[in-house]
Amino acid sequence: MIKLHSSLGPNPRLVRMFMVEKGLEEGRDFERIHYDIITGENRQNADYMAKNPLGTIPLLELEDGTCLTESWPICEYIEEHHPAPNLFGETANERAEIRKWVRLFDQEVVVPMTMGFRAGAGRPMFEPRMRVVSPEAGAELSAMADAKWRYFDEVLGGRDHLALGRFTFADLIMFAFAHFGFTIGWKLPEGTDNLARFVDTHNQRDCAAIWQQGE
Repeated sequence: MIKLHSSLGPNPRLVRMFMVEKGLEEGRDFERIHYDIITGENRQNADYMAKNPLGTIPLLELEDGTCLTESWPICEYIEEHHPAPNLFGETANERAEIRKWVRLFDQEVVVPMTMGFRAGAGRPMFEPRMRVVSPEAGAELSAMADAKWRYFDEVLGGRDHLALGRFTFADLIMFAFAHFGFTIGWKLPEGTDNLARFVDTHNQRDCAAIWQQGE
């Protein structure tokens, strides 16, 4: 059975949400191994560090011992083995469209939002473990992320999906990181009513229950 090495956090939960969308069940289709990242358990575990020297989570360990890291590639791997329902596009054109929005969101929102949090509210946790930017730079990065959230609000408009007229990985990653923000006290920037509606709509999905579970 494959093993999902998981923890609290937006990227591990993104993978778990993806698995729910695919109809995969913990215990039946995969084993989940949980780490307490607040105490740094993952980086203190020699066995885990041997699997992933960067110490990041999630990690998908295959039955042959292959270890896959990074949430986006892990989800694409799962998609290839469990193609229905399709979340990454059924044709080359559709896949390019989905990857375009995912890459834009990952670079323009996830990276500055994450770095801003690590330098600000998350500084006591992250500074002893990794290099973080100054609090001033963190505030600037957070503002940059908020500006791109407004851009995505404009792109979304009155629709419930970023692309293809249906729920895809592009929607899932945006939904997951909005929820991550809520758990750390972040709020959607002013003037993003489309995003607020988007979150409320997809909060009804079964995968949203992941965010109601304490870890």
